[in-house]
Amino acid sequence: MTLAALDRYRPDRLDALGERAVVLGGSIAGLCAARVLADGFAEVVVVERDPLPDAPTDREGAPQTSHPHALLGAGQATLADLFPGFGEDLAAEGGLIVDVTRQLVEYQKGGYLASGDERTPSYCASRPLFEHVVRERVRARSNVRIRDDCRFVDYRTDEAGRAVTGVTVREDGAVDDIAADLVVDATGRTSRTPEWLADHGFDAPPADRVGIDLQYASLRIERPPGDRRLISVPADPPETRGAVAIPVEGGHWDVLLAEVHADDAPADREAVLAFADDLPVDLVGDLLRDQRWVSDEVARYPFPASLRRRYETLEAFPDGLVVTGDAVSSFNPAYGQGMSVAALDALALHHALADGGLDGLPLRFFDRLAPVVDTAWRMATGVDYQYPQTEGEPSLGGKLFDRYFDRLLRAANDDGVLAAAYGAVLDLERSPASLLRPGILARVFLPVGGDDDRTQPPRAAVDRSVDEPTRESSRSADGSAPADTEPPRERERPQRPT
Repeated sequence: MTLAALDRYRPDRLDALGERAVVLGGSIAGLCAARVLADGFAEVVVVERDPLPDAPTDREGAPQTSHPHALLGAGQATLADLFPGFGEDLAAEGGLIVDVTRQLVEYQKGGYLASGDERTPSYCASRPLFEHVVRERVRARSNVRIRDDCRFVDYRTDEAGRAVTGVTVREDGAVDDIAADLVVDATGRTSRTPEWLADHGFDAPPADRVGIDLQYASLRIERPPGDRRLISVPADPPETRGAVAIPVEGGHWDVLLAEVHADDAPADREAVLAFADDLPVDLVGDLLRDQRWVSDEVARYPFPASLRRRYETLEAFPDGLVVTGDAVSSFNPAYGQGMSVAALDALALHHALADGGLDGLPLRFFDRLAPVVDTAWRMATGVDYQYPQTEGEPSLGGKLFDRYFDRLLRAANDDGVLAAAYGAVLDLERSPASLLRPGILARVFLPVGGDDDRTQPPRAAVDRSVDEPTRESSRSADGSAPADTEPPRERERPQRPT
């Protein structure tokens, strides 16, 4: 299930549900859940272990926030529903509105994806800025209270131990009990809920693990005024290396270099440039050589495996508790799905509450959540399974679809319609099944001829004569006319030393 399969957010659908809800975790998943719960509870308390900054800065307790993050189309639309004016707020803080039809430069299967015909605006910013804007909107709700620098200790239960009735927390050295009608676990992939369930007479959820041994490194470089290209050179099996450059606030690009089944990530300038030289095109390497580095050091982060906890398979679950975000599923971060899935999770929670209130909520919510996760999981693991080193085994249907998907991407280098269809699935706005519609099948197997040389990137909107705007409307992109850019060179890949 994708955004197209979910009903829109309707805050008027929630009646008064209870006195208090508690959300464990103050990242995007927890903040979006808190926004939904604020419609139905007299008070919502967000418990966050980190001290939360008042400005868009990295959090020490969440080192991955210093790396580039993408907001996909489904996440963008959902955040705009949850927080009307979200795009304007992001732009006022320096975030960008990028037209990915003109400004996305993506290299796939030996060529660059063809440009589409319709304008597709997308929000681009650093993860700390995304989180800051969402957090400030949540803080502005009169019935939401954020308790930061506060640690979750344990769940409280009723006498029978079959329902969660609140949480115990530790703040400033003191232990405090918080009663709640509903608790949401948004503590991330290190969630303690599976172990807690097993210790209290419930089954822990079975888990799917796809081992990829991903190592990634990121840094920030200067971006010329008017250049808002969003650059993507994803890893293409059997090759294991990929890169992305995302335009962000402050006239910068956030650059990420990622490698699956790797021992380590590049740690210094020499290693970063050598990594970029191993990519199939020069575009990322040229940027890294030509633009001034803003980062003092290269940030590195390991990601051993994608993990999905299948709560939807459980037959019993304590009342008064649900789990969301990375605590349910965490994906290969190279695909940029995390924030968007977190927002869709909150939308699923909204509809589950609207359909029946708190009575039987957990299993009803997990049933709604499963198809939301399915699409992202299939997209993330489909490519990863193509590496023989990857732990786990795809289904026969998955293997067949991946072969078809590979052919579609090759055809999309010459066909803007296919490129747009692929983009809608990548953005979690459409199901992968939409790529099997008769009109798409015909274009894949009877490709429409193209005259363009797709070994060169499509023309991207760059106007170097225009200073970077300080404020934008989410309904207005750069406003500058497209200009020709120096195309990256296509070249033979050097042999990696053995």
